[in-house]
Amino acid sequence: MTAGNHSPVTEFILAGLTKCPELQLPLFLLFLGIYVVTVVGNLGMITLIGLSPPLHTPMYYFLSSLSFIDLCHSTVMSPKMLVHFLRENTISYPECMAQLYFFLVFAIAECYMLAAMAYDRYVAICNPLLYNVIMSYQACSCLILGVCIIALVCASAHTGCMFRIHFCKCDVINHYFCDLLSLLKLSCSSTYVKELLILIFSAFNIPVPSLTIISSYIFIIASILRIRSTEGRSKAFSTCTSHVAAVAVFFGSAAFMYLQPSSVSLKDQGKVSSVFYTIIVPMVNPLIYSLRNRDVNVALKKMLEKNILLENNNVRIILSDLNLWLFHCMS
Repeated sequence: MTAGNHSPVTEFILAGLTKCPELQLPLFLLFLGIYVVTVVGNLGMITLIGLSPPLHTPMYYFLSSLSFIDLCHSTVMSPKMLVHFLRENTISYPECMAQLYFFLVFAIAECYMLAAMAYDRYVAICNPLLYNVIMSYQACSCLILGVCIIALVCASAHTGCMFRIHFCKCDVINHYFCDLLSLLKLSCSSTYVKELLILIFSAFNIPVPSLTIISSYIFIIASILRIRSTEGRSKAFSTCTSHVAAVAVFFGSAAFMYLQPSSVSLKDQGKVSSVFYTIIVPMVNPLIYSLRNRDVNVALKKMLEKNILLENNNVRIILSDLNLWLFHCMS
């Protein structure tokens, strides 16, 4: 971290989303609400899938994994951002590198998890008779393991290169978290190799999953158009629309942020686009998949009915015990 005459940087100051004092409290309440909804929604989705046997299928296996990624992704970003709305937010050098690493792990993992989910939908619609064979438990586990390995390798490469960059005395990161591009602007040394690495990995981690998703849906649409019944087409489309919506928001904002040179990137636009894929997407994913998914709605309804029935039985038992106690007291 130190080289030549450069002073070592031990901590950074996060500039945050805005410097307007009158916006700090409203934004704190807004993003606190978003984070609470994110945690409740994703934990609820994981719990619902885990406790509902009808949802123990590859599609919901991937969905529960996506919910876990979204939950972790939001937790890496939101708490530190919320602190900034209440006071000046400093972050130590090791904490900054750790936040950068885990941000990259979960962001890259989400890219490939969405691609795996698109492949799952392709097999389900285009090869329904072989679905249970192709998307076996072993195959799903291998896909998720592959997602984890790619995310860990790419994040380690980025963070390892960042450790070799020397930072100047200016320690203010013009962002609400330790982002790659914002950290590069504080560098005293040449960032050519690092920027080239960002473009190479971005040109791999965004187009490859995107092309996988696009090609999957080309085959899906072609297969759906061959379905004669309107009801069959509608059912097939309904299983894909929520996934397409999640993909569009995530990849659109991520591509806008990283598929351009740092000299072209505008700081305010970068902050707004990063809010979408770090804060908004983890919140809306469980909402999209729950509101537009009939199986999830049915499972949730059954679980709620079961809980209400248990509560009613508990109330009856308590009232019965109370009546017996009053009877004994009166006698």
